[in-house]
Amino acid sequence: MPTILLIMGWRLFFYANEGNEPIHVHCSKADMECKYWLDRDNFNLEEAFSFNLSPKDRREIRKIIYEHFEYIEQQWDEFQRRKQQ
Repeated sequence: MPTILLIMGWRLFFYANEGNEPIHVHCSKADMECKYWLDRDNFNLEEAFSFNLSPKDRREIRKIIYEHFEYIEQQWDEFQRRKQQ
């Protein structure tokens, strides 16, 4: 489960054992956790699940993901290449 970003207390990471799921990122902070699907073609996010997030927390993590969207994409591609080797 490589961590790709640590920002404002949020840890953004991938799981290695999720099969062939499309691009997404897991996020956790304190007792909060969420997962967002990234739509590369439309530069958009979809919340896959969340636990213990307030509306403010959702806005905060969505902003972080949008601000680092391209970096997350690059890390995802690199992570997937390493898994296949």
